[in-house]
Amino acid sequence: MADEVAVLPLAALRERAMTAVMVDGRRVLLVAVDDAADGVRAYDNRCPHRAWPLERGTLADGVLTCANHRYAFDVATGRGVDPAGCDLVPIPCRVDDDGTVTVSVP
Repeated sequence: MADEVAVLPLAALRERAMTAVMVDGRRVLLVAVDDAADGVRAYDNRCPHRAWPLERGTLADGVLTCANHRYAFDVATGRGVDPAGCDLVPIPCRVDDDGTVTVSVP
């Protein structure tokens, strides 16, 4: 069963575009996504290539680029852009009625 944890207000995330939070001992990367129904995506905060912290990367035009080996990911889907097939690990999240981002970590 997953623990649901309220982590921060959506407005705070939108100001930064992405931020890392600790949820039940796991580093989670939250990303503001304009075309998402709730406006947020959450991923394991490790590049699937070499486990480098994604929060150290750059986010531009909906693409997150890892700072270590420059792997690139579509933040709306988590799919690898360069190279394809190297995808981010999604973590369930939602925006509550009060505007708080809640993450569910198994």
